[in-house]
Amino acid sequence: MASYILTEYKMTERKNLPVHLGNKKNKWSLDRASYSLYRRKNRHIINLVQTAHFLSETCNLLFKAARKRKEILIVGTRRYIADLVASAAKKAQCHYVNYKWQGGLLTNWSTTKERLKRFRNLKQKYDSGLFHRRRTKKEIALIEKQLELLYQYLKGILYMKKLPDIVIIVDQQKESTAVRECRALRIPTISLVDTNCDPDLVDIPIPANDDAPGSVRLILNRLMSAVSAGYKTTQQQNS
Repeated sequence: MASYILTEYKMTERKNLPVHLGNKKNKWSLDRASYSLYRRKNRHIINLVQTAHFLSETCNLLFKAARKRKEILIVGTRRYIADLVASAAKKAQCHYVNYKWQGGLLTNWSTTKERLKRFRNLKQKYDSGLFHRRRTKKEIALIEKQLELLYQYLKGILYMKKLPDIVIIVDQQKESTAVRECRALRIPTISLVDTNCDPDLVDIPIPANDDAPGSVRLILNRLMSAVSAGYKTTQQQNS
């Protein structure tokens, strides 16, 4: 098996990669103290030894999950990381939500499946030209607007046929609804945990700055590399 052990040096070797920077004092969480190394100018500094440990363990877990063809969903809807989430997920053949989490997406899965089916049917009819017959330009414009909105919400899960086996949360506080749904359904969760987060809300916390795109990119790239390696191993064994 490939090794995904990450050293503290590798995590900070590039400039402007503030994986170690926590939140300001007014946003500290007492539950997060064990991941903090020290305080500097009213900021907690995240212990990168802890980050490397949890990241390495998580990568190994994802590698094994991918070898078993487990379904993985990545959730991150903040604007500055939306593109990072989509790009990472596509490279690793994972599902993703990067626009807005709709309440009940997982806990009301039967409704979500119907919405996905509806979108696919609408898209098929639109692409075939059926909607353009006997309809005014205004009616066609309304259909296009509806398709565009549905696509924004559902594009990352269009081919998700069942509840995910693992969910990766990029911003725990922003995605609190997603976290609650996963807990309710007992779906294992992995999350970046900044100094304003509660590590007890997720199954596998990765202490890291979740506000900086560079930090999020590094963590996601490592996780998705493990997933890709796992899927690739399975494909090679089946070929």
